[in-house]
Amino acid sequence: MTSPGGGAAGKVTIAGLADRLGMSKASVSYALNGQPGVSEPTRARVLALAAELGWYASSSARALSQSRSDAVGIVLGRSPEEVGSESFYMNVLAGIESELSDHDMNLMLRMVTPERTPGPRRDLAVYRRWAGERRVDGVIVFDHISDDPRPQVLAGLRLPHVLVGAAEDAGSAPFGANTTVNQGRDAATVVEALHRLGHRHIAHISGPLALTHEAARSAGVLAHAGRLGMTVVFSASDYTADDGGKATIAVVAGVAPGSPEFPTAIVYGNDLMAIGGLQSLKRLGFSVPGQVSILSWDDSILCKLSSPTVAALARNTMELGRCSAALLLDTLAGHQSANVAMPAGVLKSRESLAEAAWKRP
Repeated sequence: MTSPGGGAAGKVTIAGLADRLGMSKASVSYALNGQPGVSEPTRARVLALAAELGWYASSSARALSQSRSDAVGIVLGRSPEEVGSESFYMNVLAGIESELSDHDMNLMLRMVTPERTPGPRRDLAVYRRWAGERRVDGVIVFDHISDDPRPQVLAGLRLPHVLVGAAEDAGSAPFGANTTVNQGRDAATVVEALHRLGHRHIAHISGPLALTHEAARSAGVLAHAGRLGMTVVFSASDYTADDGGKATIAVVAGVAPGSPEFPTAIVYGNDLMAIGGLQSLKRLGFSVPGQVSILSWDDSILCKLSSPTVAALARNTMELGRCSAALLLDTLAGHQSANVAMPAGVLKSRESLAEAAWKRP
């Protein structure tokens, strides 16, 4: 049994369209793929019949003929559970997918659990396989570390790439560009707000300091606090609520509220750590914000629904994803792309943020 388009039942083919229209297969192909060689009236006839019969171009065949995959890849060195629970990743990925879908591009996402012992990095193997098999046209890279091998590997593979949230001084390259975030500027926003409220000794519970953006945040907090005569105690966490709670206990344990060593405000690297810290402070009997103010570097629905609600640095992370994808598409189009700087975060003051205790009546 054949379909109205001339192929097997349910399948419309170029040959079938050509038979119906009394045209050559080459002319039909030119018309369907937007290539020169046919008149506009002829192209319109072909497209109208194709739409009527429900014909769609084979993406694999088109990619083969154009040496393109029409796909962008992302490799995350995190577990699916971590990615699913963090608002940052979900918002950035949503922004990336929004931009790619507008350009009929696909997203290939791979998660690899970080290695616990020395050895070959699994993410690099994924990039090499994707490049060798032409599975993706380019990649978007997260979570940069010092001496990160990925940009050099991707350049060697001639695989276009964009680094998400890189430092402002990160250099672009023929196969790479960056969306940049000024962590020092955001650190100033956070520290200066706490200083205005009378906080003079604070804690900063960061994410893993191996990540360049976390190291830059910590350096920014220390620099701006020092400039304002404030002191800071640091602790690192792993972005989870449980570890954020443990780090909170570590910075307040054995220190009496009101003493010079007691932090009157705690800044957390993300929303999950802030919520975990809030719960730990409650279990220890500390009042938030009566004795300790808390502030998250990432805003999310968790911050708005917690009790008390949590102050946060609101950054448009969905726009960060959209800009990163748009920058990669521009690079794929053959343009020498310049870095795109993201706007500063905006502090959202909520119930967890108040004046230091000794300033209140």
